Amino acid sequence: MSLARNITLHLPKRLEIGAGAVRKVGEWAADARRVFVLTTPHTTEFVARLGLAGEIQVFDAIPGEPDIACFDAALSAARLARPDLIVGLGGGSVMDLAKLVAAMWDGTQSLADVAGPNKVSGRNTRLVQVATTAGTGSEAGIRALITDPGKGNKIAVESPHLLADLAVLDPELTFSVPPAVTAATGIDAMAHCVEAFTNKNAHPVIDGFARMGIDLVGRYLARAVRDGQDTEAREGMMLASFYGGICLGPVNTAAGHALAYPLGTLLHLPHGLANAIIFPHVLAFNESAVPEKTAEVVAALGLSGDLLPAAHRFCENLGVEMRLSAHGAAEDQLDRFAADAHAIRRLMDNNPRGMSVAEVRAIFQAAY
Repeated sequence: MSLARNITLHLPKRLEIGAGAVRKVGEWAADARRVFVLTTPHTTEFVARLGLAGEIQVFDAIPGEPDIACFDAALSAARLARPDLIVGLGGGSVMDLAKLVAAMWDGTQSLADVAGPNKVSGRNTRLVQVATTAGTGSEAGIRALITDPGKGNKIAVESPHLLADLAVLDPELTFSVPPAVTAATGIDAMAHCVEAFTNKNAHPVIDGFARMGIDLVGRYLARAVRDGQDTEAREGMMLASFYGGICLGPVNTAAGHALAYPLGTLLHLPHGLANAIIFPHVLAFNESAVPEKTAEVVAALGLSGDLLPAAHRFCENLGVEMRLSAHGAAEDQLDRFAADAHAIRRLMDNNPRGMSVAEVRAIFQAAY
């Protein structure tokens, strides 16, 4: 918690923010001759808004939780396209995939070679990240996650070579995001900020970004859910997401995300929804370890009363279905969820309060 501890901040070389900012991509990349765009069927309509003049190849076979097979297919398509510019156009999963493809399509490294911190050998292709949701903040950071279906976990890659040359936050691209997805991804953005803020490795510089992100969520998330075309609210949530992405770099998340990951890999819940379900439980669990910071979160979100039910109501009032059972979970899966979550030490070890396997399972049971 001291400025004496060195941290490194990696930020995109250029950031464009505001309604219509997506049009800046074409201006910035006017010299691009071969462009490879990673997107989803839901966001392919935005490709035309990029204003790109070169030959464009679109890869949109990207599920909600991209796995190794999806990565391999994207890499093969990029090698055929031989791009001089790669664009990630979508949510966090799309942007994570774009990072890895941009760094690896013209090299010999495998996913196993680059897993972990600082193992990517370099990147020769320019990378643009255009966010179409406000949740992961992937456009801000140097991490990428890919699901390993065989092991039922996430492969995490971290490298400055994954950083975008240009990141775009255009609230107009989020107008069509449904209320339920807006709510879940918004809570994910908040979880990034809260978990970094209350982290065992918290840092005053990152605390500043986290506070701004949490405050923006408190002010704008409900508005964005109520009215998807509220430009001010959408822009506020995109900034909250971006600040959360910054928090992931030097500090990262903790138990909340560790518990959410098995819900993605084993139950196939979208990442934002998984984090929304877990968020109130971990916030309340950690309160005794970080009471002052938890009080700041409570004030920013306007919570009142006992913390767990208040935080649960906050999420529920946004329209999030908070019961795991309603999302297809079976009670006999809870032991596996708990074991897998507890084993994610890169995140669990960041938590301000130690958590046993039994305590992890108790949270899943309470959320069931």
